[in-house]
Amino acid sequence: MEDLDTPYFRFYKRHIQYFLDKDIDGLVANDYTEDAQVLAGEFHVKGRDQLKQLFTGYLDMIGDFTLRSTDKFHESEDAIILEATMDTEKTGERKVYDCFVMRDGKIAYHFTGVR
Repeated sequence: MEDLDTPYFRFYKRHIQYFLDKDIDGLVANDYTEDAQVLAGEFHVKGRDQLKQLFTGYLDMIGDFTLRSTDKFHESEDAIILEATMDTEKTGERKVYDCFVMRDGKIAYHFTGVR
């Protein structure tokens, strides 16, 4: 699956690279709309400042990581859904389940942990 060459798979690979580089400012500025929201069963954040806090805390929690595999990836003209497996320094193997609703090439809604 890592060899997909679609616009949103390229977006996803760049999205992961921001996390690997610990470039939260670049991630939020380039990948999320100004009013973007991240929703999970445990929390809901809105806007770039809250997203920066969320992602900074997430990286602090998991430590350095490698993307082991992208297990599922599907896209439409305005959405991405994916499952991936990471190996993390602080939390070991971690599965992620994300859905992005896109607007003008950026994430407007990010649903995480929904399987």
